[in-house]
Amino acid sequence: MDSPWLVLAALLLGLVIGSGFAIGLIAAARRGERIATVVAPSVPDGVSQVLDALESAGIVVDPSGNVVKASPGALALGLIRDGMLAHPEFVSLADRVRDGGEPVTEDIDIVRGRFSDVVLHLGVRGARLGTRYVLLLATDHTESRRLDEVRRDFIANISHELKTPIGAVGLLAEALEPAADDPDQVRRFAARLGTEASRLARLTGEIIDLSRLQAADALNQPELLDVDRVVAAALDQNRVAADAGGVTLVSAGDEGARVYGDEALLVVAVHNLISNAITYSPPRGRVGVGISRKNGVIEIAVTDQGPGIPEEDRERVFERFFRIDQARSRNTGGTGLGLSIVKHTIQNHGGEVKVWSLVGKGSTFTIRLPEASEKPLTGQIRLPVDTDSVSDSNTEREDSIR
Repeated sequence: MDSPWLVLAALLLGLVIGSGFAIGLIAAARRGERIATVVAPSVPDGVSQVLDALESAGIVVDPSGNVVKASPGALALGLIRDGMLAHPEFVSLADRVRDGGEPVTEDIDIVRGRFSDVVLHLGVRGARLGTRYVLLLATDHTESRRLDEVRRDFIANISHELKTPIGAVGLLAEALEPAADDPDQVRRFAARLGTEASRLARLTGEIIDLSRLQAADALNQPELLDVDRVVAAALDQNRVAADAGGVTLVSAGDEGARVYGDEALLVVAVHNLISNAITYSPPRGRVGVGISRKNGVIEIAVTDQGPGIPEEDRERVFERFFRIDQARSRNTGGTGLGLSIVKHTIQNHGGEVKVWSLVGKGSTFTIRLPEASEKPLTGQIRLPVDTDSVSDSNTEREDSIR
């Protein structure tokens, strides 16, 4: 074959191959496949290694909107779905960076996952990566935002709580001078002053306790503790209040249980549960304190025969300053911090506290702590997973209350 015919044949062959490739791309697009899956993308040298080592979320996007590289943090936050950006806010930001050529910084709120109602607050910065790609870096500000909200709520709540006893002290002090010639009035005002001063002191003390529990070194040197001794000390602190309210205190359970922790903090936690149980128990009622050991877990359960807790409030009872019955809590001198102190104390000991309640029948608060091992534990104390024990014990307590 002459050389012109060879050249023509080569051109025809190239045209056929090129057309077939183009037709393949068009067919892939019509089938909903991304072109990026046909043409293997690559990112500049070193970028992949940086993203692999990045703790925060990092994503590299090509001009077609395909994610060609993502850090583990981006995958963990659910920012990518089927090889594409999962949220239109990220797509819009990447387009603006690509069109404008300048870096863009924006705060974006997204819902984590398709079926979740958890909102993530992210700080996102996008910039060009070479001439082809866009780099998106996202920092999760959800926890810091939550802490800011908690801090603001705490300041607002504590200001409100302090205003009541401080205002009462001021009014009573003003009333004392005009009543100087009436001994009965003076004694009555003085008694009220003492009550308000005690409430103010108790509130201040509990705020200090809560601040200590939230510190990073709240439990840096745990000691081996006898649980029987902790419970006995908490019971002794509440016997006068129980006798005054006509409430009987009963204790039982397994003996010899031991845990690692801070004895003073644990006594306060158990004391708060018993005190609450007495406060909400009817006259001639009974408050039971039980200790059990099962599968490496120590349980301390405090059961009362009070009005119970509505289901919608059970998860909130451990919040600071939360009260189911505002009027009754103020009349009894409650600060709304007792159960929050219990929660933080037990969490610092590697445990958890749960509540079971039946409206009109009573409630059971259960502290679960890891049983002490033969050797002192170092680092964080962890609670063995054993969900059956709580449900079984709660069923038994429901039967006993009934």
